[in-house]
Amino acid sequence: MRLLVIYDIADQRRLYKVARILKDYGERVQQSKFEIEVSVRVFTELRARIVQVIEEAEDGVKYIPLCERCLHKTEIIGLGRYIDPDSEFVVV
Repeated sequence: MRLLVIYDIADQRRLYKVARILKDYGERVQQSKFEIEVSVRVFTELRARIVQVIEEAEDGVKYIPLCERCLHKTEIIGLGRYIDPDSEFVVV
């Protein structure tokens, strides 16, 4: 199953933890958005890991299924990939 995962996390420490978890499963496509492709079993594992981190009264995580037909209709204007600031880079 292919999913778009979007999140809004109130606490910066929890935000970083959620982002690190999602990096284990997919690719960051925008600041708080990941595309992941996982089996149902792995998705269940992913959700369980995130539930352990977030505060449901303050944070939100949304899992949006992406069907094959929808993937082919995706339109990207500008950069199609997010450049992750967590990776190393040099400022000149």
